[in-house]
Amino acid sequence: MNSVNKHPLQRYHSPSRSFSAAFHALGLASFAYSFYFIHLHPNELSGGFGWDFKFLTIIGLALSAASFIFGFLADLAASNLLFRWKNGFALVATPLEVVIAILYWGIGMIAPHAVSPPHLTRPIFEDLGFHLFPALLLMVDLLLLSPPWTLTVIEAAGVGSFIAGGYWLWTEECYRRNGWYPYPLFEMLNTQQRALVFTASAVTFAISSLCLKRLHDLFNGQAKAELKKMI
Repeated sequence: MNSVNKHPLQRYHSPSRSFSAAFHALGLASFAYSFYFIHLHPNELSGGFGWDFKFLTIIGLALSAASFIFGFLADLAASNLLFRWKNGFALVATPLEVVIAILYWGIGMIAPHAVSPPHLTRPIFEDLGFHLFPALLLMVDLLLLSPPWTLTVIEAAGVGSFIAGGYWLWTEECYRRNGWYPYPLFEMLNTQQRALVFTASAVTFAISSLCLKRLHDLFNGQAKAELKKMI
């Protein structure tokens, strides 16, 4: 039995102890395995200031895990408050994971050594766990188990600029402390070129957010039509 009312434009009941809880548990298992893999296979880039959180991939994974933790707890407790926290984290984590997937696989197809040193390649399943599964899991959560986003163009651009700018400052601080950048690509570029990369990332984040919002509207169009009939 669901004690929390479902939003009219949300496909399935969430929070819920049935499908929603099972799906969030599946996502948490995927994220936990990725973190466990990091623990089992440390490398020279994991050390130094910032630990593994020098990498945007790991920051995104942590945000994704936080979203699913709140989602799973909301399912168990039937809590609207925890559900709102889940959606708040997902509002940032989902487009961020999409950007990570686009950048990693896009750049990797052209210049694979720009995103990861050749001696640090991972098995394909683990690589997917870091750079594709989080985006897919969060997109499914958005389309099936979340209410529609109310994000505006200005808000999407603001969040994207804040994340890209914040990560740029973070990578420069890590470079100042460690003497090297987390991604080989940054070593290949000068300051102006890195600025262009982060600007493009901010734009991609904003576009991703708006596209995901639109995708939710299109995917749940049937629910929207049913809502009009009710009115």
